[in-house]
Amino acid sequence: MTDAEESAPDDRKPAANAREIRALAHPLRLRILRLCGLHELTNKQLADRLGQDPGTMLYHVRQLLATGFLEAADVRTGARGALEKPYRSTGRSWNLDTALREAGPAGPLAPLEAFREELAEAGPDALASLSRFVLHLSEADAKDLITRVYAVLSEYMDSDRQRPDQPAYGGIFVLHRSSD
Repeated sequence: MTDAEESAPDDRKPAANAREIRALAHPLRLRILRLCGLHELTNKQLADRLGQDPGTMLYHVRQLLATGFLEAADVRTGARGALEKPYRSTGRSWNLDTALREAGPAGPLAPLEAFREELAEAGPDALASLSRFVLHLSEADAKDLITRVYAVLSEYMDSDRQRPDQPAYGGIFVLHRSSD
């Protein structure tokens, strides 16, 4: 991935610091953010949903809390009367310029791995659209395409909280230079 492919070329996006980059360079943390963007979930609910040990989940949740990607929601009473501490995504990761390549070789692939796991969990019938393509583009054309796609995505992301009653769709936009 190139710099332009990791985030939209938007001067308003602050650069992520090293701690934030490391937090976003793990597929499990990206899945936690996605789930907590849809629902306020407890550590136990996340562990059950993602098939992880609660201790492992708590470690990752704490990494996301420390970087401001997750926040504690209001404490609530669970089904058995116990108090629960749910978490929700702050949405900060969408607005950061994250150079995941700085997190090591697996960094740039973390979003793809998280997305692959989500697709496998959802099943083939969940696909609303799939387009695989090859384009011959100049650097300027590639930047223009990325800018235009991210403008559309940002429009929907910025207004997403206005549609909580609608079905949730996940997606990923990846543009990479071919090795051929």
